[in-house]
Amino acid sequence: MYDFVSIGNISVDTFFQGESLTHDKERFNLAIGGKYFVDKVVQTLGGGGANVAIGVAKHKLKSAVLGTIGNNSFKKMILESLNEYNVSTELCTFEDNFTNVSSILLTPDGEKTVIHYSSPHQHILKDVNYRIFKTKLVYLGNVPEISIYERMRFLEKLQFMKIKCIVNMGIRDCRLPKSALTFFLDHVNVLIVNGHEFAELVKAPYVDIHFKEDVVSWYLPNMKKKLVIVTEGKHGSYAYHNGNVYHQPVFPIEKIVDETGAGDAYTAGFIAGYFKSDDIRLAMKEGTQYALKILGKIGAN
Repeated sequence: MYDFVSIGNISVDTFFQGESLTHDKERFNLAIGGKYFVDKVVQTLGGGGANVAIGVAKHKLKSAVLGTIGNNSFKKMILESLNEYNVSTELCTFEDNFTNVSSILLTPDGEKTVIHYSSPHQHILKDVNYRIFKTKLVYLGNVPEISIYERMRFLEKLQFMKIKCIVNMGIRDCRLPKSALTFFLDHVNVLIVNGHEFAELVKAPYVDIHFKEDVVSWYLPNMKKKLVIVTEGKHGSYAYHNGNVYHQPVFPIEKIVDETGAGDAYTAGFIAGYFKSDDIRLAMKEGTQYALKILGKIGAN
């Protein structure tokens, strides 16, 4: 039995950083036909599903990841990395002709441009073997390629099995009509989004949302008794539960090396802290501290 199962993408990330990668006005200056020599290249395991599973495992919880791994040249590296972090791959599916990779260009300040490719697949929820799906807590990451209705049926099954579920929704999901999201959210125990995703979710201008107030009771009254986490970058994070509002400011950092995976890191730290203590404030602090560690290095783990 696991303490935690993370569902989502598993990828290989290759980072490039160097003086030749000049940038201006929030864009890299890359010429068609150009060739650029970088000063640093780093290849690591990535993907939201893997990142959160690893982060939770680092907090000494028995963790597994459910995702797709390709039968290709990256397979050995992926399995060795997950094994190194004590993350089980028992629930993963393995597919031929499947690739999930990212090339990431980094500025000296840790800002990034991501070039990503993933083979079409997303059958991971259809192939779940519930007989071995024994866990206390599940994280369903941002997987917009899987229909919201399929994910809802999966959450219904977890609810029947009395397994709590933490869900992250990306911008594509949050832009779906409210009618498509209402029943899905009914099956969510904890929702984690960033501020702009929250604005899309509630169909309100971002500038009009005052996160220091109880925005969940106002915009999402059906989620009032659930736990909703909103991350707001340099402004910290907010939690909303039963009409209460919690705020966790960011901690000072000398230098941001790489922003990749900071959101996943916050999620992992929060999940681990909340699992151990059932204390919202402590969990928010744990998430912030772990995100700080990830910001100080290249790679999401």
